[in-house]
Amino acid sequence: MSIEMFRLHLINMPLVRPFRTSFGTELVREVLIVEAISSGGTSGWAECAASSWPGYSSEYTAGVIDVMTDHLIPALRETTMAAEPEEVRAALDVIRGHPMAKTAIATSMLDVWLRERGQSMASFLGSTRTEVDCGVSVGIPTTETLSELLDEVGIYVDAGYRRIKLKIEPGWDVEPVAAVRARWPEMPLQVDANQAYTRADAAQLAKLDEFDLLLIEQPLPEEDWLGHRLLAEVCTTPICMDESILSVASAESALEFGSATIINIKPGRVGSYLTARDIHDMCMARNSPVWCGGMLETGVGRAANLALAALPNFTLPGDTSASNRYYAVDITEPFVLQDGRLPVPQGPGIGVEPVPELLADFRIWRRDIAISTGF
Repeated sequence: MSIEMFRLHLINMPLVRPFRTSFGTELVREVLIVEAISSGGTSGWAECAASSWPGYSSEYTAGVIDVMTDHLIPALRETTMAAEPEEVRAALDVIRGHPMAKTAIATSMLDVWLRERGQSMASFLGSTRTEVDCGVSVGIPTTETLSELLDEVGIYVDAGYRRIKLKIEPGWDVEPVAAVRARWPEMPLQVDANQAYTRADAAQLAKLDEFDLLLIEQPLPEEDWLGHRLLAEVCTTPICMDESILSVASAESALEFGSATIINIKPGRVGSYLTARDIHDMCMARNSPVWCGGMLETGVGRAANLALAALPNFTLPGDTSASNRYYAVDITEPFVLQDGRLPVPQGPGIGVEPVPELLADFRIWRRDIAISTGF
């Protein structure tokens, strides 16, 4: 296989409701869709997890476009290796950092590679299920009222979601969790702080222990490994790391040091779906559960995540929500929740592709990057 062109599509996707976390509020999701086009005319698709500004991560879409154009694609162009998935990962790893940009480029090429072989991404990764239990992430209400929170959670409970995740921050933690737990005493429930707390907040976070939560996700800054271990010694609720996990080594260190007992795997954060699979395999060997985090994906990113989340050690429901959780109209055929689960696409590659008319409707910018040599 040789890639003749990368086509970058920048789209704006209005959210059905504001999504607020401890680091900001999104009303419109800016999404970079990467299309790799082979010499045989096959298109492969991927979605970049980066946001429009560096809040969750240091990566952001404008920077991603620059690093793809100026560094990642040239790094591929200059090699003569065959475009086997492992070789693509090795070629991109010549560039330090930028995992979201790398994941998008590598996944678009993997999608081409799989489509030309008639193999699904789920089969390639080693999935063992044809459907995945789905959770949903609930942002902090813009009004900061319990009534608005309970109304929104009620919508997702009625829709059949199998796990609720509440975003928290200092001043919005124990009271909202208590209210949701009181209303739904049997619902699997977890919280996500997105690094909003410090070591000094350990006693406050320990108050969440009484609510039988699945986990507390990334309570402290990503570089504070010792703080997470100290917090784990104070709280009986399991600590999960998200932003801290950038590689197999960081995930293994988190488990070995006692900084976390559960790992959230986001492919965009670790550089490729191959690395995401490697983290899964390492955690499974250690009997440590994992789950698949989300980044408000369109159907393109959701399809790939479902293939990953169907691996055997993804034993906790992830953020693989239905299309209508975030978007009134998706750019692919919508993913529809069925008894709290989504089907894992079984077609070649990621199993879906954008509807051309919808992609055009939401697109605000496009760039073609031709490849002068095969790789």
